Amino acid sequence: MTTDDEPELVQEAAELVRPYVITNGRDLVEDSALSLLTLVTVAQEPPHQKPLDPEKQRLLELCAGGFLSIAEIAGHTGFPVGIVKILVFDLTEEGHLYARAPIPSAQLVERQILEEVLNGLQARFG
Repeated sequence: MTTDDEPELVQEAAELVRPYVITNGRDLVEDSALSLLTLVTVAQEPPHQKPLDPEKQRLLELCAGGFLSIAEIAGHTGFPVGIVKILVFDLTEEGHLYARAPIPSAQLVERQILEEVLNGLQARFG
């Protein structure tokens, strides 16, 4: 006998199984350098194209426009961040994607230096 809750249970089960299927049941390697801010783009010389999973192909198409962070890729695809990290890790290992550390934030400049620059500009240009 079926109940009214059964369609909801099937939906929940599908949401749990799909990430497992996308990653082939794997988890991200612990020493992976991928963070939310890691920047990713398509490699300049990708390997010979073998058939890729639709999710991996979608990531390649998305990254073809330039560098995107892991967080941006997750936002555009709707995949959980952990899934995106695993897919990006696979694609970088295969040579399809290039990943690099994020650009470090700029050092704070001393206020005195900024004031001297401002005073010099005001003296020169009024």
